[in-house]
Amino acid sequence: MSDDASARLGLPYLAAGQLQKHVTLNEALTRLDALIQTAVVSRTTGGQPADPAEGALYILPEAATGADWATHPAGSLLRHERGGWVAVPAPDGLLAVVLDSEEILVRREGAWTPLSSGLPDEIQQITRLGVNTTADATNVIAVRANKALWTALESESGGDGDLRFTFNKQTAGDVLSLLFQSGWSGRAELGLVGDDDLRLKVSPDGGAWHEALRIDRNTGRAWFGQGATRRETTVMTASGAWTPPAWARWVEAVCVGGGGGGGAGLAGASGAVRHGGGGGGAGGVMTARWAAEPLSAGLAITVGAGGPGGSGSGAAGGQGEASVVRSGAQALLTGEGGRGGAGGSTASGIGGAGGGGLPPSNAGGASSASAAGGAGQAAARPDGAGGGGAGGGLSAANAAQAGGAGGDGAMLLLRAGGGAGGASAGAAGQAAPWPDLHWAGGGGSGGGANASGAGRPGGAGGLHGAGGGGGGAGTTSAGAGGAGAAGVVRLTAIG
Repeated sequence: MSDDASARLGLPYLAAGQLQKHVTLNEALTRLDALIQTAVVSRTTGGQPADPAEGALYILPEAATGADWATHPAGSLLRHERGGWVAVPAPDGLLAVVLDSEEILVRREGAWTPLSSGLPDEIQQITRLGVNTTADATNVIAVRANKALWTALESESGGDGDLRFTFNKQTAGDVLSLLFQSGWSGRAELGLVGDDDLRLKVSPDGGAWHEALRIDRNTGRAWFGQGATRRETTVMTASGAWTPPAWARWVEAVCVGGGGGGGAGLAGASGAVRHGGGGGGAGGVMTARWAAEPLSAGLAITVGAGGPGGSGSGAAGGQGEASVVRSGAQALLTGEGGRGGAGGSTASGIGGAGGGGLPPSNAGGASSASAAGGAGQAAARPDGAGGGGAGGGLSAANAAQAGGAGGDGAMLLLRAGGGAGGASAGAAGQAAPWPDLHWAGGGGSGGGANASGAGRPGGAGGLHGAGGGGGGAGTTSAGAGGAGAAGVVRLTAIG
């Protein structure tokens, strides 16, 4: 221990019998003024200030310049005093507040370091912690940052490589959750909210909340408050390409062929039987369900056109074209076209068969010379399009028969009515009344026979896949058959 100065701060002692004791005392007080609650103007200012305040303290950075500053090493604590600069010895452990950067430094082993770098291994019983912000009584831990990182302690560092956060609440009726906000307004909450089941809620405004997910803690079963399955249906009425969306897991397909056209009636003078044309058959219906992943390259879709109606005396209606779903060159699903109705003859006017399927689609009605034309089928495939009605025939004595009614489409679902039969021109079948839910159209009705002129034309089939009505028989010319309706392909993505 020195007899001349204090051991730590180097404060000069008054000697016994010393003259001018005030000089020594003032030196000690001046040093205390610098070292007690030390406040440093800056530790980054590199040039010696021209007119500093009396008593101003600076920590010199590397390569400081100036007549006085350049003579002292980096890290020196200098005080401006009576027009000059005095180096103040800074002992280890001294704390200094840097005013321009709002940081606290501590002197360690002759160097200035941030106070935080020397925190002890254990800090216990902290009641609040604010990182780059201020914690308060409600939010006792507050962090203001753009990124945060938590990483597991590796086994080679004494850990086990795992990282697990544990959150605990007192009772089941309490709340234990993560609340996600936007503009300080709640948008989502995940956790044990009011009981011990896991819940996820969302909100548009922080006031109204909608529960999206609940998982029962006892069984693990999930409950989706607003539903979870996503379904999107694409209705293709023209040929093209389709690719399942990325979110899809399954694809459901309905493939409907074009309806057959109605046959034309037979024309001729009395003395022979003349039948009307047969009704066209409805397009075939096939359905399938596939996993979406193998179809990720996309599908090529062909939508079958409806068959044309017969246009000359005794001409048969055209067959509807098939609708096909392909993956590359491979046909995955085919909806056959309905067969065209036969043209009227002296012996018959047979209706066209429905396109193949499980079961086959509704067939067209057959003509008669002694009764009204046969109605198109509706019940053979009650979820399919209706068959076309047959045209009315003429007996050898010129007794005219009415055309047959078109078959109803989807008679047990969303019914699309078939055209009404009668003595006049055939009526078109109705289109599906709610195509977003079901697609089948009604069959066209047959045209009535005419004992003194042209037979009446048959009605067209209603969208989609319905058969056209047969044309009626006539004495001067035949009634043309109605065209069949084009098919459709419906593709539903499920995720």
